[in-house]
Amino acid sequence: MTTRCIIIGASHAAAQLSASLRLEGWLGEILVIGDEPSLPYHRPPLSKAFLAGDKAKDDLLIRPQAFYDKNSVVFKTALVTSIDKKDQSVTLDSGESLHYDKLAICTGARVRKICFPGSDLAGIHYLRNVADVERIQQATKKSKRVVIIGGGYIGLETASALNKMGMDVTVLEMASRILHRVTAPQLSSFYMRVHSEEGVKIHTNSVMTEMRGNAQVEEVLCEDGSVYPADIVIIGIGVIPNIELAQQADIATNDGILIDHFCRTNAPNIYAAGDCTNFFNNHYERRMRLESVPNASEQAKVVASSICGGNREYVSLPWFWSDQYDLKLQIAGLNAGYDQVLIRGDSDNGRSFAAFYLKDRKLIAADCVNRPQEFMLSKKVISQSVEVDPERLVNESIGVKELLLS
Repeated sequence: MTTRCIIIGASHAAAQLSASLRLEGWLGEILVIGDEPSLPYHRPPLSKAFLAGDKAKDDLLIRPQAFYDKNSVVFKTALVTSIDKKDQSVTLDSGESLHYDKLAICTGARVRKICFPGSDLAGIHYLRNVADVERIQQATKKSKRVVIIGGGYIGLETASALNKMGMDVTVLEMASRILHRVTAPQLSSFYMRVHSEEGVKIHTNSVMTEMRGNAQVEEVLCEDGSVYPADIVIIGIGVIPNIELAQQADIATNDGILIDHFCRTNAPNIYAAGDCTNFFNNHYERRMRLESVPNASEQAKVVASSICGGNREYVSLPWFWSDQYDLKLQIAGLNAGYDQVLIRGDSDNGRSFAAFYLKDRKLIAADCVNRPQEFMLSKKVISQSVEVDPERLVNESIGVKELLLS
């Protein structure tokens, strides 16, 4: 009999896993079940180039149909409603039951929604998939004033794209500074300055309490009494991992599906990868969940190895990126617990610098704006625990390649 691997979720992880399975020697069936009528596509451009109209839908595809055809990867548009560990089967919303020999949960995450007075008005949007962006694009054809709730990376990237399209953009952030959870005050100040220079209005300490309008949203009210006119409201306040299927099947979860170094769950023949997972990171010696394309792709390669009897472990350093205006921010590592920030370059005036996060004089993370060399250096230093003199790091008279020289 032919063996079958079912992948739940047509995500970044699923695209990589289906390819890696063949590379690892899997000869059985590969069935990917997703709830969107599309092949897996790149999601980061949704709030950037795709929203701005610089990329078409087909440009987003991670791999073309021909690749999946060549590798006998079958896609099915459906919603998986349950997993039966004992019978090794999944049930679809149609009632159909499908047997698996190996199962990979790659369900990703969904947007966190809010429930405020007026949150059901027309003109209120979230941004997670192609359909969301297409609705926003249609709305911008007849509207000009946009209020974005949330000053994280998604909110700021969306602000940048809509500003480029000629929209009047206002960002409301409830914290005392934008990017409060993910970066140092120096980076927050830098992005505040850049967005102001580009014409985007950002208000911090702004807690939304209500949205008003006659069927269609017309204004956003905040706790301090401020009122912001709006034809469109876009809400970007984070995501929630899709772990309900795992929970219903009594697979261990805790802010994500718990996996080991080989991306195995606590259930036989069931694996997981991507935004929905919670794993132990060796670099930072703690469990975590990451919303990251590189994380999803690397975990998918590990799942493929595990399914095919290999012993590859997941040990990758977390890294991320964000595109806004002419800025390419590349982030190496995680800055939680830093006790010192060093700046290489001029973050107060220019548009190119690197922020190094240290803990006990050891580099744990870096935010590099238009500084690809510093980004690559940081990945190497953090991954290999190489010692670097902090004073040399910020001395721009010393070339990046020379920083590792004693």
